[in-house]
Amino acid sequence: MHKVINPKIHYFGTPVVLISTINEDGTPNLAPMSSAWWLNQSCMLGMSSKSQTVQNMIREGECVLNLPSIDLIPAVDRLTLLTGRNPVPESKASRGYKFEANKFGVAGLTQVQSHVVQAPRVKECPVHLEARLVKLHPFEEPSSLVAIEVRIEKVHIEDDLLMDPKSNYIDPSKWNPMIMNFCEYFGLSEQLSASKLAPVFGPGSVENMNKK
Repeated sequence: MHKVINPKIHYFGTPVVLISTINEDGTPNLAPMSSAWWLNQSCMLGMSSKSQTVQNMIREGECVLNLPSIDLIPAVDRLTLLTGRNPVPESKASRGYKFEANKFGVAGLTQVQSHVVQAPRVKECPVHLEARLVKLHPFEEPSSLVAIEVRIEKVHIEDDLLMDPKSNYIDPSKWNPMIMNFCEYFGLSEQLSASKLAPVFGPGSVENMNKK
């Protein structure tokens, strides 16, 4: 039996991302978000155009998508109600957001220099994706939400997550990303079964699969 409901949000489970960008004065900004999905070398991010992160991305044309594992939940939680916008937008102030210039310091996270973008990476995150802005897509009217298309330019992975030291493949059994499920933090459970797709699809497999 199914019941028709009208939920306030539709967060059915997406990965948490710490997005690092550069502010207008050259200082770094760091913001958690959880509306992200990947396809081939691109990523789509759903955010408010009023946020400091989006304004930085529009101006600088770049960012780093840092993917935290579940052990970084305390650090992400320290960033949750902070914003780099000053003054704080009214819509965020009403929800308890406060301005904070030193996001890395408050979260207890470490800046690492990136290779192809100016925004720093987060040392403590197992995955860093340096990215450049491709296009902003208006999401709905009259909301400020936008879908931000970025292209992944450089991928940094902790050695321990690789299938072997010389591999370009990540071992999914070693990677436990932080998941946001209806605004609550979750991790992944153990592998449930072997997928028939895993041994079949290699590099470019997602593109080929979506052509079918």
